[in-house]
Amino acid sequence: MSDRTLVALPVYNEEAHIPQVLTQVLAHADDVLVVNDGSSDGTAEALRAFEDRVCIETHPVNLGYGAALRTAFEHAVRYGYDVLVTIDCDGQHQPTLIREIAALVDDPANPVDMVSGSRYLQDFHDNSVAPADRRRINMQITHCINQKLGFEITDSFCGFKAYRVSALADLEITETGYAMPLQLWIQAADLHWRVSEFAIPLVYLDEERSFGGSLDDAAVRLNHYRAVLNAELSRRGMKERFTTECGQIA
Repeated sequence: MSDRTLVALPVYNEEAHIPQVLTQVLAHADDVLVVNDGSSDGTAEALRAFEDRVCIETHPVNLGYGAALRTAFEHAVRYGYDVLVTIDCDGQHQPTLIREIAALVDDPANPVDMVSGSRYLQDFHDNSVAPADRRRINMQITHCINQKLGFEITDSFCGFKAYRVSALADLEITETGYAMPLQLWIQAADLHWRVSEFAIPLVYLDEERSFGGSLDDAAVRLNHYRAVLNAELSRRGMKERFTTECGQIA
């Protein structure tokens, strides 16, 4: 892993997972940032046990998953890191893979600006079964992204990623919620980022995790994602637009 690699975890109400996940992350990373996104449970207390080993940035109120990642991006740029790895704190990602995914950014054979984890690139023998509506929406949105933006990805929503920090300075992230990765893909295409995927196991520990309010309804969530894609394409002045081909939940 690069001498200047930062591993960042966006955290919202994860007191149950913090002790185990952070202990594992610290075994595979030198510099760790936790963005506590206005947690209302015991997250802040759980983080105190690690405050001498990790950097903690706290949002006074919950701003959203995208906002937490934006804070991580800004931190990595501000402090001059070379590579940023983002990993969720809910136990779905494997800290043992941190150094491997970070190294791929500067792979001599194929240097890239972003390495995106994929839960569908390879069938691991102990994979979980994804909730049907989440898998279906992911497939539909991923297909649209590939068709419109020229990517060949298999998982548009995975939070386990590695970034070249110098590229992050060009992003303009305004989407603060769970749809932020879709804005990211459009900007990556517009900025001509070099992108590769990295196979990771599919693990679901909390299939009932809420997206917040009406977004827990699959059809509403898909339409929201399509609206975010449309708005970002329009904002970036790109001619292609996502329309009905993104489909509806049957």
